[in-house]
Amino acid sequence: MALPDDLDRLDVAIRQLQVKWDLFFNGQEKKPPVDLQTQVETLIKRYANTEIRNNGDRFRYQSLCARYTTFNELWQKRLRAREEGKVFGVHGLRAERMPPPAPPSPPPPRAAAAAPAEIRVSDPSRDAAAVRVLYERFVEERRRAGEPHAPAFESFRDLIGRQTERIRAEKGAHAVDFRLETRNGKVSLKARIVK
Repeated sequence: MALPDDLDRLDVAIRQLQVKWDLFFNGQEKKPPVDLQTQVETLIKRYANTEIRNNGDRFRYQSLCARYTTFNELWQKRLRAREEGKVFGVHGLRAERMPPPAPPSPPPPRAAAAAPAEIRVSDPSRDAAAVRVLYERFVEERRRAGEPHAPAFESFRDLIGRQTERIRAEKGAHAVDFRLETRNGKVSLKARIVK
């Protein structure tokens, strides 16, 4: 085959290889494109030690080789970073992959009188922050106990509201302190009246 035809094939193959590597790094391909990369390297090596007399062809060959080398170094770095569990962005290695920080939860209102493991609710509509903290603790405790599913926040909030109103009406309580209890792998809410 003539050199110009091989250079055209090399140009197209490098573009295809670039697309295949992008698909691999985006998770759409399961394996890196090793076969296509081998074909590209074979084409490059075919003319590596050959004297290319035409200046245009020589310039194009060197440009394609330089482009492939640049991309190959980038792909290898990304592959290594991926194997090491690091994040590799558009501009290179950015940071270690770490779990996202948990959003800070505000302390529940009037929690000073309640024990540290308890959350006080007197009026669920006013104590929304306390109900949210209780819900987050409930979900976390269920996850630790191996219970994968947790109720939606709205359902949980409504349940706490009903329980609080019922306990306040029946017992004449000023507020209710809720705490979590885990027994035999089951997480439950316990209520204590506050007069």
